[in-house]
Amino acid sequence: MKYTQYFLLTRQRPDRSPIALEWIARVVLSPEHEFVQEDGRIRRWKRIDEAEGRFLRVVLLDDGETVHNAFFDRSFSP
Repeated sequence: MKYTQYFLLTRQRPDRSPIALEWIARVVLSPEHEFVQEDGRIRRWKRIDEAEGRFLRVVLLDDGETVHNAFFDRSFSP
């Protein structure tokens, strides 16, 4: 996977560092939900059982493979 500099910086935050890269890859490869923003960025969500069933949101650049952001989305409802 490729990552933006922004992602690499935010990954150092205490609330983001526990998010496993394996979980991010899972969301990228097999999302349960997807939304394409007007700017072309792609939001993908997937429930992560190992994280108490919370939904992980991964934001990709418009190339569909570069991770720009990843976080547990408390407001997401399938």
